Amino acid sequence: MENVFPHSLFTAHDIYLFREGKHYKLYDKFGAHTIEVEGRAGVYFSVWAPFAKEVSVIGNFNGWHSESHKLFPRWDSSGIWEGFIPDLKWGDIYKYAIRTNKDVLLEKGDPFALSWEQNVQASSVISTTWFEWNDKNWMADRWKKNSLDAPLSVYEMHLGSWMRGVDDPERFFTYREIAERLVPYLKEMNFTHVEFMPVMEFPYDPSWGYQVTGFFAATSRFGSPQDLMFLIDELHKNNIGVILDWVPSHFPGDANGLHFFDGTFLYEHEDPRKGFHPDWKSYIFNYGRPEVKAFLISNAMFWLERYHADGLRVDAVTSMLHLDYSRNEGEWEPNIEGGNVNLEAKKFLQDFNTAVYKEFPDILTIAEESSDFPMLTKPVHDGGVGFGMKWMMGWMHDTLDYFKEDPIARKYVHNKLTFASMYVFNENYMMPLSHDEVVHGKASLIYKMPGDEWQKFANLRALYTYMFTHPGAKLLFMGCEFGQTREWNFAASLDWHLLEFEIHKGLQNYVKDLNHLYQTETSLYENQFESNGFEWVEANDDNNSILIYLRKGKTENDVTMTVLNLTPRVFDYKIGVNEGSSWEVILNSDDVKYGGSGVKAEIVDEEDDEWMYRANAIILKLPPLSGVVLKQKTVEKPKKKTAKSTEANKPLAKTKKSAIGVESIRKAKTAGVKKASKEKLPAAEKVLKKK
Repeated sequence: MENVFPHSLFTAHDIYLFREGKHYKLYDKFGAHTIEVEGRAGVYFSVWAPFAKEVSVIGNFNGWHSESHKLFPRWDSSGIWEGFIPDLKWGDIYKYAIRTNKDVLLEKGDPFALSWEQNVQASSVISTTWFEWNDKNWMADRWKKNSLDAPLSVYEMHLGSWMRGVDDPERFFTYREIAERLVPYLKEMNFTHVEFMPVMEFPYDPSWGYQVTGFFAATSRFGSPQDLMFLIDELHKNNIGVILDWVPSHFPGDANGLHFFDGTFLYEHEDPRKGFHPDWKSYIFNYGRPEVKAFLISNAMFWLERYHADGLRVDAVTSMLHLDYSRNEGEWEPNIEGGNVNLEAKKFLQDFNTAVYKEFPDILTIAEESSDFPMLTKPVHDGGVGFGMKWMMGWMHDTLDYFKEDPIARKYVHNKLTFASMYVFNENYMMPLSHDEVVHGKASLIYKMPGDEWQKFANLRALYTYMFTHPGAKLLFMGCEFGQTREWNFAASLDWHLLEFEIHKGLQNYVKDLNHLYQTETSLYENQFESNGFEWVEANDDNNSILIYLRKGKTENDVTMTVLNLTPRVFDYKIGVNEGSSWEVILNSDDVKYGGSGVKAEIVDEEDDEWMYRANAIILKLPPLSGVVLKQKTVEKPKKKTAKSTEANKPLAKTKKSAIGVESIRKAKTAGVKKASKEKLPAAEKVLKKK
């Protein structure tokens, strides 16, 4: 076998863009590419190692000898080493032998490798991302599925622990085996999208994929790149979108990874105050280095282009944006403005969002961000960071804190459910009940709920009613749809045998029907990010732990009402409605088919007197620990009435105020969040118990 021949895929313009940090298709140039040179087949290699003394390709083909296949450094001081090695082919394994300026020989995986081995050596594999896609119809129409005024219900899952064979529970299902089972399941459950926890190559299973070494490689745990493409293709052919977790926030210190790549801090920041993560013991990218920024944005483009991903959920954005994240005083350095914002990371995220939305305007970028960092989902040209959506972490924590309380004590934390309405329209929010909430001793969702078994399931069904009828997109972690009792374990399958029990099957059926309701009732999604799509009817009845709100579509009469009764009592509850409106119950979480007690939610009476500052009223029977959804059927034009005063609309001062009273509403208006006006604010604790 002959040695290395000079060859390059780079143009002068490529080098210029790379050094400026503006080359976003680097995967077309860097890495290992099978080509022909002068009629001879082989592989072209290129790698960035600007401070290396020499770089060679090693592998089985040369006995792993670093002296036999040395690459050529480019003449333009770009730091790129390249060359063509004939007769190599797909499936051959390799690494780069990088000799540092201190004469230390490092063996590194290829940062742009398309595949990696699954063993201790973890070599890179010469591979391809060629695939014959059959999702043309999905790709043409996915802008409709990813639109902000479309229903977005995401099933978050970990490929290695979603399902395994009962005959060999230690064996992973392959991508193709997962496709065979996952696609019909998601269709049956009516989810619109699936989100995969990281599928990029990672060495350590307990990291769940969040410590990546092969940023351009689909993990070979479950098969080849084409096998993952097959899974995505099958999902697309069945009208299910695919969101990938993406980790540009940090990387591990594995010897064959990016850390100290050419004997210097190349990809990571050299200052440990900016380049080392104290919680995860990992390394933080140097967002101010143009070549690193180009590497990361190219990586995002790669998964969107080559794997047809419909969105990227960006992990750990809070840690990226804050210089003082998880650091004590004196352990971080303020920025040039004296603040704690990592300005280089912010600029990187703005450039990332600008680039991917320019190239793929029909995709979604979603920030996992837990602080109140402003304007994350606002356009970059308006000073925002440019994400399509942001996880609503505050809603998640407040909601779970509320539902953990015994119903008798919920009146004291009533504001935990109403507070979200104060800021829900400040950003485009996705409401997550994610993997982070069911691990590390936090308990599964069903075991977070108080009471006996029946009450736990009733509480969880009520929580899901609140979630699916609240403004914003939805995300639910695998297993939560049927009441997984154990905490999530990355090393074992979900407990699918629980579906043999009616109460678990009932919960699963309820989530299925909630997804169907969310997608068929336009009032629940058309204005999910607009303040005119939501209105409180009763926010202040903390004593009875009852909440009532409307969701509104784009047409005037497209309205649904959600009524939450979060105590185990049965009520005949008087609710104010607009004159001429007619209502019907379309969902009751206490239905027997969902594992409920079977108390029928029904309108038992209608009254013409004013109530809750609305012209008429209905009397609704409320089941215990329930969520009830009603739909407005018709609206007759109101007849002119003579002014009159009733007990129902006497001054608010005579009623008990909750945490979301008049002063809160004044503040909400100031913040630009549309709320029920003072005139429409319901009087609290006006409960009619029909005899």
